[in-house]
Amino acid sequence: MPEKKAKPAEIKTKPTAASVEEYINTLESGQKRADSFTLVEMMQKATGEEPVLWSNSIIGFGNKKYKSEATGREVDWFRIGFAPRKANLSLYLTASLGSHDPTTLQKLGKHKTGGGCIYINKLADVDIKVLKGMIDKAAKTNK
Repeated sequence: MPEKKAKPAEIKTKPTAASVEEYINTLESGQKRADSFTLVEMMQKATGEEPVLWSNSIIGFGNKKYKSEATGREVDWFRIGFAPRKANLSLYLTASLGSHDPTTLQKLGKHKTGGGCIYINKLADVDIKVLKGMIDKAAKTNK
C-alpha cells in the first residue's frame, strides 16, 4: 500500500508581519531586551535570515517543514528561534535536544532543558562562545 502523505497540520503559531524590533522594545526588563537583541544578532548571523515574529512572542529565523515523529503530521516552522518569556529565554535550536552533545550542554552554564527547548535566565549565566557554537550548529543542521 502506498505511503499516505501527511497534510500540514493547522497550528496557531504562525509568522506575522509585526516588527521584531518593536516587539523586543515592549519587553519590561531591560536585561531581556538587551539579551534579545544579542540573540537576534547571533541567530541572524548564523542563518543569514531576517528575524520574523511568530504569533506574538517567538522570534524565528528561516522556514522549514517539521514532521512529528509521534504523529507523522507536518507543520511549517522556523529553523531556529527564541522567545523572551517573563521567567526566562526559551531557545528553540532543534527539534530534539538529543542532537546536542551532553558535554556541550554541561559547558553551556546555568540552564534547564525540556520540551525541546533550552531555558536560560539571562545570557550572563551562560558561556556565550558555547551558545554561539550551538546556534551555529543548529542553523546548519536545520536547513
